[in-house]
Amino acid sequence: MHCLARDAGISQATGYRYLHEGISVLAATAPDLREVLDLCRAQEMTHVELDGILIACNRLAGVRENGNDPWFSQKYKSFGGNIRFLAAPDGTPLWGSDVEPGSTPDITATRTHVLPALYPAAANGLPTLADKGYIGAGIGMHVPVRHPKGHSETASDRGTRATNALIRHMRARGERTAADSRNAGEPSSTSPSAPTESAT
Repeated sequence: MHCLARDAGISQATGYRYLHEGISVLAATAPDLREVLDLCRAQEMTHVELDGILIACNRLAGVRENGNDPWFSQKYKSFGGNIRFLAAPDGTPLWGSDVEPGSTPDITATRTHVLPALYPAAANGLPTLADKGYIGAGIGMHVPVRHPKGHSETASDRGTRATNALIRHMRARGERTAADSRNAGEPSSTSPSAPTESAT
């Protein structure tokens, strides 16, 4: 942004303001999650893929009562925003949630932004594939089966191993989408200031 603003003869702050005005216009025209899922059903997709990413940021503000910054993710040991997203079976990104502070557990962010729409979609024949972090998330959520504690996956029966392998294979393109999104660019210097209240 520094170079773009300089070349356009405007301040960096004005450049960022223009950028976010453009993003706001695009966001206002984007379909909501239920509309996206309706379109997936109309296109007869076999399933959608649920995953999430931590978008790194380097502008931080706000501390919870326990002294921890809500934008720090213990899972990734990094500052950022937690975003849930859905991808098509071929890995094409379909929808992204609003951002939550990085300390927000994945399943909490999913319950807030995604599950209320995924349940009716599953009831109408559009299941969701996800990783083991979503075990117990509810109807229509297909996840790998955990192997017995203290044992490797080979301790599971043949049917369970086959199911897990199939889910991992079908989710591979969605995982690639998540990895590409994580590596898309440098941490943003315009991340939103963190709220002072605790993330739930």
